Amino acid sequence: MVGLSEGEKHFIRGGIAQDIRTDGRRRLQFRALSVETGVIPQANGSARVRLGATEIIASVKAELGKPSILHPDKGKVSIFVDCSPTAEPTFEGRGSEELSAELSVALQRCLLGGKSGAGAAIDLSSLIVVEGKVCWDLYIDGLVVSSDGNLLDALATAIKVALSDTGLPKVNVSLSAASDEEPEVDVSDEEFLQFDTSSVPVIITLTKVGRHYIVDATSEEESQMSSAVSVSVNRNGQICGLTKRGGAGLDPSVIFDMISVARHASQQFIALVDSQIAAAEADE
Repeated sequence: MVGLSEGEKHFIRGGIAQDIRTDGRRRLQFRALSVETGVIPQANGSARVRLGATEIIASVKAELGKPSILHPDKGKVSIFVDCSPTAEPTFEGRGSEELSAELSVALQRCLLGGKSGAGAAIDLSSLIVVEGKVCWDLYIDGLVVSSDGNLLDALATAIKVALSDTGLPKVNVSLSAASDEEPEVDVSDEEFLQFDTSSVPVIITLTKVGRHYIVDATSEEESQMSSAVSVSVNRNGQICGLTKRGGAGLDPSVIFDMISVARHASQQFIALVDSQIAAAEADE
């Protein structure tokens, strides 16, 4: 991103202090959101999401696998993020790899409850076909096509929309008499079960600039932040995950206040996402 002059930095910080951001939004107001589904025909589910000038493509690929020994009653979900070098000049070279890894870990923490899947916001038990023997493995890929801030929230939104577009083939299982033998499975080419996204949260990142915090920060606004807290919240207002970035420490009372604000803002954003999903489905 092009460096800002001292005057531009002062203008951004002053506007946020007065609740009038450079693009005319208030501190807790989101940019325009648009979604498309079914953008990658060969995937089980896919979506393109634009949040302001930030654009993300997410895809979901489903394969039959075997549950882990530690979690025989759960399927598996893997999340990978790739930042296109053309999305932002700083993404060229190592910068893209480091940011991709950081975003992947943050999404894993906020949507899956960590690598183990414990406390997952995505219901992994719904991916079981035969407990301890057969499950669905979901491979979720997020591609940052264009970057203008708030990548984590935009990626989580694209994943939620792609999952709403995901159909898992119906599986008929023939269990053998011997319990140690692998069951025979027949995967349908015609019948599909829609993936349930009712428990899938959104991520709301509150970016602290000066004494105030804002939602859906642009790249310019992020350059002036002291820290940011990302909270994943479902439609029931439950907190599913939390991650922080930025070097400045935060008082616990400030973090609790930011969580409260994020929970409130999430309901507005979830309603916006749901309306866009419904509109995308109506256009198909």
